[in-house]
Formats: sequence, structure tokens, C-alpha cells
Amino acid sequence: MAKVAIVGAGQAGLHLGIGLLMAGHQVTMLSNRTGEQIAAGTVTSSQSMYDMALGFERELGIDYWQDCSPQYSAAQMRLADDAGNIGMFWQGLMDQPGQSIDQRIKMPRWMERFEELGGDLVIEDADIATLERLSAGHDLVIVASGKGEIGKLFERNPARSPFTQPQRVLALTYVHRFNPRPGRPAICININPGVGEFVSFPGLTLDGPCEIFTIEAIPGGPMDIWGDVTTPAEHLAVSEKLLREHFPIEAERIDGHLELTDDKAVLRGRITPTTRHPVATLPSGALVFGIADAVCVNDPITGQGSNNAAKCAKVYLDAILARGDAPFDAAWMHDTFETYWDYARYVVDYTNMTLTPPPPHMLAILKAAEGNAEIAHLMANSFNDPKSISPWYYDPAEAEAFLASHAVAA
Repeated sequence: MAKVAIVGAGQAGLHLGIGLLMAGHQVTMLSNRTGEQIAAGTVTSSQSMYDMALGFERELGIDYWQDCSPQYSAAQMRLADDAGNIGMFWQGLMDQPGQSIDQRIKMPRWMERFEELGGDLVIEDADIATLERLSAGHDLVIVASGKGEIGKLFERNPARSPFTQPQRVLALTYVHRFNPRPGRPAICININPGVGEFVSFPGLTLDGPCEIFTIEAIPGGPMDIWGDVTTPAEHLAVSEKLLREHFPIEAERIDGHLELTDDKAVLRGRITPTTRHPVATLPSGALVFGIADAVCVNDPITGQGSNNAAKCAKVYLDAILARGDAPFDAAWMHDTFETYWDYARYVVDYTNMTLTPPPPHMLAILKAAEGNAEIAHLMANSFNDPKSISPWYYDPAEAEAFLASHAVAA
């Protein structure tokens, strides 16, 4: 059996590590924080997850929250201006529900499971010297952290990375006193053209059910006002102000005033969507292999981050288990990543098309979903699998044929 080291104890790293341990491999996991520190820290993501990714967790028996987490089984998209004038609205049902578990709950429990299975959990800040040491004592080193010195090891792939700077200013908030939307619980995407987006869905946090939302501001636009925000209270106040000013229909869900679930339930930042080359060479000549966000990170606007991590972990797990006693060389690493890229490329296009002014064929499809329940159903389930709407969502000619087959004028 192989000796594998994984740097980064998040969605991808722990998923992969637990799977490898269950298959009999030896695994060392490096985390820069203990489970207790993660549980007591700031929220790290919105982590909306859907059936395919959750299914990979169920395969390993680590979907511990299925019976206690809020579930949502629909998706909606609304395009409207500051005055609430609606330019487009559709909603569709998902075949299977999604859920969101605060990673301050999830990761500590997974770390416990990792150690229960015999994994070696090491609390350490990793740098290049750490990777050299791990490479000398392991058959394979996987990097699941895209931050700091080691995150810079993996070179940007310009052919797969159309952006060189962030496309949105992001503000994530976990709240109470934000009433459920009318009808089934759903992931709700609201678009204010030229201003930005507001995305929300139910979730499970430290004190129970909540609503999780992200404000996505176009840089330099009217919602890009976060520069002077320093405290959680200021973050919440600005969030409510922007919601009332730019998404008045969604603001009707506010019960009096929003409340934070806790004083660490806010996060701000900017992400440059980037795909990197998955194999890096250390000064010694040893190779390390990047996984998930370390080598393919997307803006969270379409809720794909944690799903991508689970799906990438599944691809890597299957490839490692199929490798037998053969070495984990550069060719194997590239082939394994390309297997993942055959799926991830659709996620990249799916997300980037939402960040940029939409091409006419995309608008035609989304507009058609307003009055066509079948198209709305397909779009609702695309959150689970963006590849499922290929090729017609991504190609103008295919879109025209698709719309014609559904009796919709392109």
C-alpha cells in the first residue's frame, strides 16, 4: 500500500485522506489548525453542495448531517433592477436536495474520523521545506492548500484561465431573521445588471439552521463599498443596506433587521478564477500534485467550490486505488488531472459565463426557462452537474437546436 501525504485538511484533502485510509493506505495529513481552532474560528465558505458530491461523501459514510441539516430542492434565478422591475424569473425543482454545512462543524468531525481510521494528523504550517521532507518519506504528496508559499508552486495555465484579476468583490454572511422564500427552500440567484449578484440558501451552522448569503459586487460598482468595513456589525449593516437598495424583492424576506448567527459569521474577499498546471517540481526535483482549489478555483457565484473539491477528490481517490504498485509519476499526475478536467472545464465555463455579460444564446435559454418547466428543471439540476447541460448551454449552434426542439424561438 502507498504512503500518501496531503497538505490541507479541507473538503478535498480530508475527503481524499479518509477514502485512502478506508482502502488501507497510510496517510499523513497536515493542517495549519486543529479541529478546535477551526470550530472556534471564522466561517470559511458558503459550501452549497448537491447530490453528486454528497453521494461521494455517502460512499465513505461521512455525510453525518443528512438528517439534521436544512435541505433545499429547488433553484431560482431572478434578474431585476434597484426598483424591483423584473426582467427575468424562473424556478425549477431539483431531482435530489442540496445542503450546506458550516465547515466549522464539518471539518473538525472529519478530522476526528480521519484519526479514528488511523491517519496521522499533523498540525503544522507547511512551506517548501515541509514538502521536501514529506516527499522524502512518502510515495505521493498532494497539495490541497492554495495559500502561501506552496500555493505559488503551481503555475497559472493561461489557456484555461481567461481572467487575470477578480471579477467580483465578495461578502459572505450567515444570518437569522431572513425568512424562507415563498415555496420550496431553494438556492436563489438574484442578478442586478451592472451592479452584481445576491445568492442565498439555507444552511446549518453552530447554533442550528440559518440562511447563508453572498453579495457579489462588480468591482468599482455601487456595491463595492467594503473598503472601510472592519467589524462584523459593520459588515452586517452594509449587507442589509445593499440588500434593501439593490435587491428589494429579496429584502422583503428580512424580519425586522438581520442578525448574525455569531460574531465570526462573516467573510470578505476577492477571488481570481484560475486554473493552474497540476504538477509542481520542488527544488530537489521531487514532484507534488495539486488538487481542487489549489489548481482550479472558481468564483462562488454558481456554488460549485465544495462540489468541485468532492468530485476532484473522488477522481484522485479512484486513480490512486487503480494505480497498484506503479509509481505516481508526472504522466500519471497529468492524466489524473485531465480526467478531472473533463468535468471541471464545464464548471469553469458555467461560472465564467455567469460572471461576464451573457452571450445571446445563454440569455435565450434562461429566458426560455421562464415559461418552460422542462428547461427550468434542467437548469435547476445544472447546479448539481454543469456538464449535464452540455453542449447546448455552452455552444450557440447547439443552443439554437435545443430551443427549437423545445418549441422555443432562439
